Amino acid sequence: MTTTTGISRRSLFATAGAASALALAGGVPSRAAAPKAGPMRPAIYRFALGDFEVATLLDGQAVRDNPQSVFGTDQSVETVSALLEQNFLDPAKLKITFSPTVVNTGAEVILFDTGLGAGARGGGLGQTRSRLEAAGIAPEQVDIVVITHFHPDHIGGLMEDGTPAFPNARYVTGAVEHNFWSAEERMSGPTARVAKLTATNVTPLNERMSMIKPGDSVASGIEAVEAFGHTPGHMAYHIESAGQRLMLIADTSNHFVLSLQRPDWEVLFDMDKGRAAATRKSVLGMIAADRIPFIGYHMPPPAIGYLEALSSGGFRYHPVSYQLI
Repeated sequence: MTTTTGISRRSLFATAGAASALALAGGVPSRAAAPKAGPMRPAIYRFALGDFEVATLLDGQAVRDNPQSVFGTDQSVETVSALLEQNFLDPAKLKITFSPTVVNTGAEVILFDTGLGAGARGGGLGQTRSRLEAAGIAPEQVDIVVITHFHPDHIGGLMEDGTPAFPNARYVTGAVEHNFWSAEERMSGPTARVAKLTATNVTPLNERMSMIKPGDSVASGIEAVEAFGHTPGHMAYHIESAGQRLMLIADTSNHFVLSLQRPDWEVLFDMDKGRAAATRKSVLGMIAADRIPFIGYHMPPPAIGYLEALSSGGFRYHPVSYQLI
């Protein structure tokens, strides 16, 4: 190709290359390079939803080897790797994101889940409190903390140095979830780790805890939705203000490709794998049919997107761009 001035693209590149070589050789004074600062990720994403203000907070990210050990545990490594490669992802590594959500209704500040907490900060996780403060909300200003389920990456930030991290808040969680993890028989065997953390981080808050069921409201416009399977009482939340809707799905789906495009595939952390798959198809199907945005706790930052139903029975993730401005 030749430009209108008669200069070819090849000659233009050659000239640029010669200039660069001259600079390296000392013929042209060079400026000091800026030091590398490392990767930067969006830590806070805030938007309006009707009369509400919603923000996702990046508690942190972690990398895990061998994706098939978590997603598609009933599939072959080759099958899982092929799907990742089709979607331009490394078949050997999995990046897991943790994103609590805060909703300011104008009357109350409501935090959904609390991240991994202080014990994970050495690994760059457990950043929810600092993200809240960066978003202009002090821990003392949180009115309600909603716990979608009791896995450590959701209840780890409830306590700070042995005292409530959100000292003025009241707490809301599902009765089924609370009763399951609080039972004495959970303190041994495969449930022991979560049950012991429940005793440390949740039980001291019981006097300020409200137990709800699917269909109950946390506040006007915020309703609990049954999403059992990942854990016995795991719940999602439907949020609506001034005619605008949003689904907060928590851990209904934990990867934007593997458990969206293949909702039937088994996931390591789903306690009831069959029910979790049925929940995924039901909740995700509603989101796709109604064309509403959703927040997923483990979706890539800023953890908000839309779903397109596929003929395969799965869903394609479309990250948010400028739809919510």
